[in-house]
Amino acid sequence: MANNNRVLVPQAKEGLNRFKMEAATEVGVNLKQGYNGDLTSREAGSVGGQMVKKMVEAY
Repeated sequence: MANNNRVLVPQAKEGLNRFKMEAATEVGVNLKQGYNGDLTSREAGSVGGQMVKKMVEAY
């Protein structure tokens, strides 16, 4: 299965990573640089949900 998770603006990759780490900290999930495959679906979903929530609030 192909990975379709690509950054459309390569210059924004670092900003997205900082945003993800900030959202993880806010919900209490310990992310580390690199591989995070040991996270539960609930933890990963809470990080993504927090990111979406912040993007909607900013809009």
